[in-house]
Amino acid sequence: MTGYGKAECNTEIGKITVEIRSVNGKNADIGLKTQLIPRENEHEVRQLISKILVRGSIDLFANLESTRESTGKSINKDLFTAYYNQIRDINKSLPESLSETDLLSIILRMPDVIESQKSSPDTDIWESLKACITDAANALNDFRSAEGKKLGEELKKRVALILENLTQAEQFDEERAQLVRTRLQSKLEEVKGSVDFNRFEQEIIYYLEKLDITEEKVRLRQHCSYFLETLDKEDFPGKKLAFIAQEMGREINTLGSKANHAEMQRKVVMMKDELEKIKEQTLNVL
Repeated sequence: MTGYGKAECNTEIGKITVEIRSVNGKNADIGLKTQLIPRENEHEVRQLISKILVRGSIDLFANLESTRESTGKSINKDLFTAYYNQIRDINKSLPESLSETDLLSIILRMPDVIESQKSSPDTDIWESLKACITDAANALNDFRSAEGKKLGEELKKRVALILENLTQAEQFDEERAQLVRTRLQSKLEEVKGSVDFNRFEQEIIYYLEKLDITEEKVRLRQHCSYFLETLDKEDFPGKKLAFIAQEMGREINTLGSKANHAEMQRKVVMMKDELEKIKEQTLNVL
């Protein structure tokens, strides 16, 4: 969702420059940081930007470099007189008085004595301004597209690492079951008295079934596949990718709770690390 777009156009009264910046946002939050847009056209501009950029926290800046000669300056007579009277009184008390020329020079440099007379933008530049806004929004979209391709590759890389760690974790599954069996047998040997070994085998099977991660592995692979499919096929997959990432997290957490094996737990931690990076990146996907 982050991006920057700029466009310029020339009109009869000067050059218009429009800049649009966007960062992450759940909806289209548009701020118009300019007085060039007529108030009655602000809603139209918001709709235009929302249609092109869809969502994000978006700020629009517009500037007009006027070439009209009618823009001039004038002296604020009341303020000039007030400054003159005060400075003249101060000048009389000085050991060495200033000349009238020096007094005039000082007064003309005082704040707001010289006023700029800027003509307001004519309504006839509206169509040019609107076209410039459209061009800037499209430029921002192009920027997003270029960044989006890089982001897509990064997300695919992270999903591939999760699947790689899952495959490596599976290698410890048989060893994990054997360790559980050995540990239970060791505990059993510490108990004095006769043992029903048939019942013992049933309890081991029941315990191992509780630790079975087959369903979690299947669902996690399905979620990863769905994530990649959504990323490739949908125009605006951001929110759906966030939901899929949440489901991936549930399966990874369950794998961790059932791991009962140091090396498998390490692979789970690595999967969680990659998933957190995915969640951070999906915030920037439309």
